[in-house]
Amino acid sequence: MHGGGYINELVRPHWALIRTLVTQAGARVVVPAYILAPRGTADRTVPVATDLLSGLIASGDGGGTVLIGDSAGAGLALAAAQRLRDATGAQPSRIVLISPWLDVSMSHPDQEAIEAADPMLARPGLLEAGRLYAGTLAPDDPRVSPLHGSFAGLAPLTVFTGTRDVLTTDSRELLRRARADGVEVEFHEEAGLPHGYPLMPVPEGRAARDRIVELIRATADL
Repeated sequence: MHGGGYINELVRPHWALIRTLVTQAGARVVVPAYILAPRGTADRTVPVATDLLSGLIASGDGGGTVLIGDSAGAGLALAAAQRLRDATGAQPSRIVLISPWLDVSMSHPDQEAIEAADPMLARPGLLEAGRLYAGTLAPDDPRVSPLHGSFAGLAPLTVFTGTRDVLTTDSRELLRRARADGVEVEFHEEAGLPHGYPLMPVPEGRAARDRIVELIRATADL
């Protein structure tokens, strides 16, 4: 599930990652081009994503399903996994979140200091994008901001974030809350790197992509 603040389409780095998953992991990759905000709001988008995830898990032919999202797409992915858990108890084999945006309120007290060093994101724009995506729902509704949902019963999580990402506070809170709920979390926080670094042509990005490929291959071998 692609990022873009819920208001932007897929871009070239997304397709490059998809190509890596197909060619190196041998994965069949389903890429939802979901309706963007303001037309596509959380109350409409999350149920559709949940139904898609449910169908993919059911048709996995025993090979496993890895749910991957970056930025806003990671928020949508996590919200869909939470909703599916509540509806049927089903889960993908693993959930991979890249620089996840999990709380559209942008209210964490550490964000102001991190924002000063963030070369990509700023809170005012994120707040407006989050408002458009929330629609009539409250910002802390788990469909909008899955950080406020329950983590118990979710699939194992792998999270990638960088210290120059204003949204890294969401990843750190996710780590704390998910582990408190008994969920396995593999956590990668890279010093000095910005939002979405696993999609970038840098050594740390390549290492992150290699790790995702390993996780997919391991899932297929189960």
